[in-house]
Parts: sequence; C-alpha cells; structure tokens
Amino acid sequence: MKLRTNLTRTLSALAVMASCTAMGSAHAADAATAGDAKAAVNKTSMCIGCHGIEGYKSSFPEVYHVPKIAGQNAEYIVAALKEYASGARTFPTMEAIAKSLSEQDMANLAAYYSSLKN
Repeated sequence: MKLRTNLTRTLSALAVMASCTAMGSAHAADAATAGDAKAAVNKTSMCIGCHGIEGYKSSFPEVYHVPKIAGQNAEYIVAALKEYASGARTFPTMEAIAKSLSEQDMANLAAYYSSLKN
C-alpha cells in the first residue's frame, strides 16, 4: 500500500513537472517572437517607401497596387512576411526584403505597423 502511494505521488509530481515544462517552453516561444514596435523603427525605412504612400503602385515587374499596412493585424503581417520569405507568396521586392528579416524583425515590424492608425 505504501509503495502504491509513493508511486502515485511520484507519477503525479512527474505529470505536473512535464506540464509545467511544456507550458514554459510554449511561453518562451511566444516571448521570443513577441513584437517590439520601438525596436522596429530602424527597419521601417525599407517598408515606408511603398507601404506608406496612399494609392502607390509599383511598376516592377508589373503594375501592382501596394497595400498600406498601417493598422493591419500583426499576425497577418508576420504570416505574409513568412510566406514571402518561403516563396509561398511571390513578388521580387518583398521576397528579398522578407528573406533579409529575422523572425524577431518580422514580429517587431508587425507590432509597429499594427499599432499605427490606418
């Protein structure tokens, strides 16, 4: 009986530790990609030339309406940048820029642009 009680306690403690470890890892992953709008300020120059001009159209490689991204959802911005970096979305300028960004840069830029009023 005493052995069963000790075994139950040990297994319960291991289960709690495993769940804490899993939650801690998930929290650390979220913290690593949490965006910092202030940190993005030095990177916005590569975006503002196209995405900050009302009605701007790119002419290379084709005429393309460039969306304003101020006020856009941060998760959407990060997803779009990752898709450009992976090649899932294609546009030469955006592919080059997205490939030059780290995941933290993407999160920071997303935090910055999502905090602006459109």
